[in-house]
Amino acid sequence: MSKVVIHKDELDSENSMKKYSIFALLLGIGVSNVYAGWGDLLDYFSDDSEIVKSATSVLTNSEVVDGLKEALSKGAESAIARLGKQDGFFANKKVKIPMPDSLQTVEDGLRKIGQDKYADEFVLTMNRAAEQAVPEAAEIFGSAIRNMSIEDARGILNGQDDAATKYFRRTSGEKLVNRFLPIVKKSTEQVGVTSNYKQMVDKLGFMSRFVDTESLDVDRYITNKAIDGLFLMVAREEKLIRRNPAARTTDLLKKVFSNN
Repeated sequence: MSKVVIHKDELDSENSMKKYSIFALLLGIGVSNVYAGWGDLLDYFSDDSEIVKSATSVLTNSEVVDGLKEALSKGAESAIARLGKQDGFFANKKVKIPMPDSLQTVEDGLRKIGQDKYADEFVLTMNRAAEQAVPEAAEIFGSAIRNMSIEDARGILNGQDDAATKYFRRTSGEKLVNRFLPIVKKSTEQVGVTSNYKQMVDKLGFMSRFVDTESLDVDRYITNKAIDGLFLMVAREEKLIRRNPAARTTDLLKKVFSNN
């Protein structure tokens, strides 16, 4: 039975696809037929192993930027959708807005005299205000994603699990505060944060004189906590995409993050 030997000069070295076709063909002929030429075949493919490797691992700048934009959009949209609805904050222990530290004495005092409901209502209305403000983040995040540079994208791709979230904080943090604050103020009026706050303090009676309530800016407190919660959820989505292949729902996401 004649031997099958493959020599380099018989193949087009510029066309890697032909190499794979020939390799598949040889396997189809049978092991006994190709055994004698096996050494030459291995040498042939090993010579160009870097070409094969680079073909699957090298990402163009365009792919990196587009892939990161896709990942950021997916993470941001998911985080906003989770938080920007009723109980998005209130029912989520990771982001639920608690009683401000400066009002812990107020809360403790109310619970000691059996007026828990006033503390609970105040916490609930703060979280409701945050839930109403979060959807406004979509436009701001969208702008940050559109303006992302190649350097930003490379830094995020090669960075830690929260690199994209830090990028959002750097580029969008102040804008989010400016956008959220007036919405929170409006929401606090609609859902009764201010009135609940006053009721809660009034229920303390004479004890309210020992509590510093003047220095607390409730609207800014809610705004800051809402933004912290939003970034926490964005970071969670980012980590999921980086570590869980099942979360990479498009071919581009799979290519970009599988090579990271």
